[in-house]
Amino acid sequence: MKNILRIFIVLSFLTAGCTKDYLNITPDGRTTLDDIFKDEKRTEAYLNRIYGQMPSYFWKYGFFDFLAPFSDEAYAHSGAVMAWSAGSLNASGNPLHTHQERGKGVYHYGTFWAGIRDANVFLQNIQTANIPSATNRERFRAEAQLLRAFYYWELIKEYGPMPVVTAPFTNDFDYTTLKRPSFQDCVNFIVKECDEVIANNSMPIRITTEAERGRFTKAVAYAVKSQALLYNASPLWNASNDKSKWEAASLAAQSAINALTTQGYSLVDNYGDYFLSKTDISSSPRDKETIYEIFEGQIDPVFSIINSIPSKPGMFKVGATPSQELVDSYDMQATGEPIIKGYQDADHTQPIFNPAAGYDPSKPYLGRDPRFYATVWYNGAAYDNIAGNVHIMETYVGGADQLLKAPIGWAFTRTGYYLRKFIDPRLQSGQPEDTRWKKYRLAELYLNLAEAENEANGPTTIAQNAVNKVRFRANMPNFPTTLSQQEFQDRIRKERRVELAFEEHRFWDVRRWKILDKTDKLVTGMEITKQPNNSFTYARFVTERRNAWSDKFLIMPIPIKETAIIPDFNLNQNPGW
Repeated sequence: MKNILRIFIVLSFLTAGCTKDYLNITPDGRTTLDDIFKDEKRTEAYLNRIYGQMPSYFWKYGFFDFLAPFSDEAYAHSGAVMAWSAGSLNASGNPLHTHQERGKGVYHYGTFWAGIRDANVFLQNIQTANIPSATNRERFRAEAQLLRAFYYWELIKEYGPMPVVTAPFTNDFDYTTLKRPSFQDCVNFIVKECDEVIANNSMPIRITTEAERGRFTKAVAYAVKSQALLYNASPLWNASNDKSKWEAASLAAQSAINALTTQGYSLVDNYGDYFLSKTDISSSPRDKETIYEIFEGQIDPVFSIINSIPSKPGMFKVGATPSQELVDSYDMQATGEPIIKGYQDADHTQPIFNPAAGYDPSKPYLGRDPRFYATVWYNGAAYDNIAGNVHIMETYVGGADQLLKAPIGWAFTRTGYYLRKFIDPRLQSGQPEDTRWKKYRLAELYLNLAEAENEANGPTTIAQNAVNKVRFRANMPNFPTTLSQQEFQDRIRKERRVELAFEEHRFWDVRRWKILDKTDKLVTGMEITKQPNNSFTYARFVTERRNAWSDKFLIMPIPIKETAIIPDFNLNQNPGW
């Protein structure tokens, strides 16, 4: 990809500067589409232009924030996050679109449509482009086709069903002809596109050379298809609980897992270390789990000072700090049992402890799921390399990493925890991290299968084996074989929360399950007090009450300026907006 970035920069000026830029494309008089597709390098550069519409995701929301604090996973003292929590989302402004993308598009609606537009232009021209190799031509076509499916999927996941457009818009296009289809219609199109890519023999299953890092593969097609069908079967888009939709999602996940594992994909051994480095590229990589990783030459050194702890020299802010609700989701390792069965009160300060778990409230961080220790810094945790020494985390009141319940600045946690996942404690402030954003990975497919199979057929052996594969990697006991369908549903939802913590799944999962009113009214923390005898007492408290939990927040509103372009959007705006 990087070999043709220079040409890509030139091509970026092809788009005119009007409201409909991301729908229409007009040459600027210097470089024409004919010029581009007569030249193989320029053709490939245009393909890279389509990739270039992809958001960075990861830590580029708000003021260098994760998506996690926009959900019940975390809290962040950040303007965009607090605006979201206050319920300020509307059709004229979306706090989620306040990004630190550093030159990339910050407007999801327009960014995804721009990707679709560029893919349509490419697909219209690739068959007659000057590409001597038929294999390269077919691969380029498949990549553009999959990119279009990907952008459509990201678009409808956020905004609901959108018109399926497969040809470039012309300057005189009549936008009154565009109508909102059903969500099912959109998913059918995405699945068809993914199936065609999977059947394309010129498309590889894995990237094996460094020069091709960041390009799509058949594995991505399997992942996009699986996620789309899972969401399509979920309550938000499947009000009648049509079992055939769950069956389709289960079969798609099974097919994906079979295809990928046959070709050498597998879960990595060490969950914690997996998130500290980028994927190695070879025909036999160490990282056999990652399906797609967002292309980025180097993580900005800023990352290490804005997701830090107070004790670390050079830190700027703590970033997103895990919620008590997330911490409560980690089972006990010895028994494999959840530590709580719920809460007695609406404020989540009085948990209903599970006597079968073996959990001791006076030692809340002892004996938990190993993924807890790979995800969360907690009181008493050993943080490596603070001024050359191992630092023991002090999140108790008055400690070096203390909780500050009042929202004063960015330097201290307001939940009693700090984020460990993605953060390499061996690096000093300002050193660039080697981690990258893993958009799709094999573990997600196993969890997709477990959920869909249980909803379709109950907790079958297929569902059990899928989730237990993920738990085995984490050194956790299998799910009990005696679980009912409802009990399995409760546990698989929690398993997704734990395994995929801070990976931009929880925000969307609670929406597709339609449980936003149960999960997003508040987040809590843990206030720890050190006693004279060096023991600790623990008190739960409400960190923040939120107002973005009613049903209208399940789907983002179509931006009001877009409803003026496509009249049907004005007539069929998303519910509540």
